[in-house]
Amino acid sequence: MRVLGVDYGRVRLGLAMSDEGFVLASPLPHYHRARSLHEDLRYIANLASEHDIKRIVIGLPLHMNGSIGEMAEEAAGFADEVERSTGLVVERIDERLTTAEAERTLLEADVSRKKRKGLRDSLAAVLILQSYLDRERSEF
Repeated sequence: MRVLGVDYGRVRLGLAMSDEGFVLASPLPHYHRARSLHEDLRYIANLASEHDIKRIVIGLPLHMNGSIGEMAEEAAGFADEVERSTGLVVERIDERLTTAEAERTLLEADVSRKKRKGLRDSLAAVLILQSYLDRERSEF
């Protein structure tokens, strides 16, 4: 069993998956959003089934003061839909600054601007999932 991490975006979903021991998060290729929510949900459900996903973690991009903005509301709504469509537990966690941290890491690694776009989303998903795994490891 594994945990799936998702960095929500309007255009792409960054994706990461835990190992079976719930210790390490690894990136998956980002998913370019489809034209319909139904297709997006079907993709997530298939991914969960294919990899024996036990739980899904979706980051909520809260404002720096902790308040919920438009993107966090969208991500929370997406999490609700994923939960309904997959029947899995979907955790929502604070993901402030993960995209900025991912971008900084890629810049330090001298990754070209063109390659950074998709990698940034997957790396942000890794950061979201790894923080969740580190916090929750005792529960697994």
